[in-house]
Amino acid sequence: MTYTGAVTAGGPPDVRRTSLLTITKASVGDIDNNVYLLRCRTTGEQLLIDAADEPTTLLALAGEGGLATVFTTHQHWDHHRALPQVVEATGARVVVGRDDAEGLPLPADVLLDDGDVVRVGKAELTARHLAGHSPGSIALVHRDPRGHAHVFTGDSLFPGGVGNTQKDPARFRSLFHDVKTKIFDVLPDDTWIYPGHGKDTTLGAERPHLDEWHSRGW
Repeated sequence: MTYTGAVTAGGPPDVRRTSLLTITKASVGDIDNNVYLLRCRTTGEQLLIDAADEPTTLLALAGEGGLATVFTTHQHWDHHRALPQVVEATGARVVVGRDDAEGLPLPADVLLDDGDVVRVGKAELTARHLAGHSPGSIALVHRDPRGHAHVFTGDSLFPGGVGNTQKDPARFRSLFHDVKTKIFDVLPDDTWIYPGHGKDTTLGAERPHLDEWHSRGW
């Protein structure tokens, strides 16, 4: 089956494989939160991106392999509603951007800064701080050594634009700058984008619209 990234709450997950990772995408909760389970194909170590809701669903997704890490893309409530239950059940370490840690419902074990590396078994993901949707939003970038790059952007980048900055010009400028300089300017068009809600996209699909986004201010 070809991965599309089109999932719905209560529906089946979608799965793709890179040379190092198995990526499983599912949707949970009442506002279509995407969650991503990353599994090292060599060691079996697993990382969950955003314990957003439905802890039973998330624990079933992880299965008997358990979880080594739960990474929260940003502090907004809808992205960590199931975090306490998942951590209690698995003993996973809690990882979040430094400037968003106070917004979590439990203490973080690891605070990420821009450029830090998160490891999932043999695979590495680089943290990119994208300030604007929240103060400490972090995207994780995985460069597949035998394929294209994969970026888990939370609510900082979607098909059609950057994340919501509540019509605050300063926050928009910050987010647009960070997304452009840290994502678009350094990664190629075939880079796959995995957002916090809804469908996936690629940098190639979105790049022609950067000037439009900048002009409209959202």
